[in-house]
Amino acid sequence: MEEKVTQTYLYDFYGELLNEHQRRIYEYFVFDDLSLGEIAAEEGISRQGVHDMVKRCTKTLAGYEEKLHLIEKFQSAKQKVETIHHLTQTFEENGNKEEHQRVIMEIEQISNQILEEL
Repeated sequence: MEEKVTQTYLYDFYGELLNEHQRRIYEYFVFDDLSLGEIAAEEGISRQGVHDMVKRCTKTLAGYEEKLHLIEKFQSAKQKVETIHHLTQTFEENGNKEEHQRVIMEIEQISNQILEEL
């Protein structure tokens, strides 16, 4: 994943675990796409301080993901739901009874996998 996308996911899932100051700086950097210098001027800290804060926050949030795997579970469930969506389209397009049975069994298997992951 691209670094900004990764940072966005990390923040979406774990951002509330940062303190208010950390969240504000991280949001400026990730969501508002402000430069380190712009954030430093806004917050009254050094550019290096902003850089260190963003790096530290990313490391902290990544540590939460290593332990909890919420993003990984979300992406896995999303991929499986997309597969189910594709299978339902196949089901609608194909009138064969045997094919319908196969698709239903595959959807059931995937939905069971999703439930086990949750």
